[in-house]
Amino acid sequence: MSEIAHEIATQPECWRRAAEAAVRGIDVLPATGSTVAVVGCGTSLYVAQAYAALREEAGHGRTDAFPASEFPLGRAYDRVVGISRSGTTTEVVRVLEALGPEPTVVITAVPGTPVVGAAGGAVSLPFADERSIVQTRFATSVLALLRVQLGGDIAPAIADGERALAVPPPADPRAFTQLVFLGRGWTVGLANEAALKMREATASWAESYPAMEYRHGPISVAGPHTLVWTLGDVEPDVSIDVEATGATVVHGELDPMAELVLVQRMAVALAEDKGLDPDHPRHLTRSVVLS
Repeated sequence: MSEIAHEIATQPECWRRAAEAAVRGIDVLPATGSTVAVVGCGTSLYVAQAYAALREEAGHGRTDAFPASEFPLGRAYDRVVGISRSGTTTEVVRVLEALGPEPTVVITAVPGTPVVGAAGGAVSLPFADERSIVQTRFATSVLALLRVQLGGDIAPAIADGERALAVPPPADPRAFTQLVFLGRGWTVGLANEAALKMREATASWAESYPAMEYRHGPISVAGPHTLVWTLGDVEPDVSIDVEATGATVVHGELDPMAELVLVQRMAVALAEDKGLDPDHPRHLTRSVVLS
């Protein structure tokens, strides 16, 4: 079994432990009413996007998500949250160092790393660390932690996650040359992450969009060899228009985090079918550390 396959299978239990960590981290995570920015790179950016939308939807206060390299240092926030699995990502370290410890907190898998030293507070999830270069359980565990911190109940998500490990993926990706993931609200970030998983692990043509935006141009290349997978609630008219192109539509019925587990499993299966190593995609390293 590949490392990533093992890590995917441990996610429901990691989500339970993340819920416990949310209680321990309550003093350093953003308080209700504060203005918040969340920064990350790659997968961590997409978790930041999902959290930002969830926090605003829950009425906890204005929340923005940025790639760490594009963070506007001149803009004031009550709290800035950095997300970095390895704790060594250069762009995240630079933002935290530039802001100083007072407004900053970091979520990481590895204690004692540069991001922890640069931030004013830290929540560590060592149980969610990974050996595979491709992130799976760390990203979803961070999101589970933040959903609980916002007052959400993730017990249904955990149950759906276990279900997602037991059922076959809803489509055979070998039948398609283009994979598209659509989201709405907080699931736009998850759609972005789903597409990234397919690109990283399988070198596939994979895209992601806010669902309503898909009709504003990208749908023009949809056809019989396109799979369009919706995560969360999407306007029915979008699916109708997509089906009219001849594309196959998968309507996600599980909690969106559990839907992501299905995507991860599909990515591993397709990578292995192509003879690729899903743990070590070409051109990628565990962390991007710049000189």
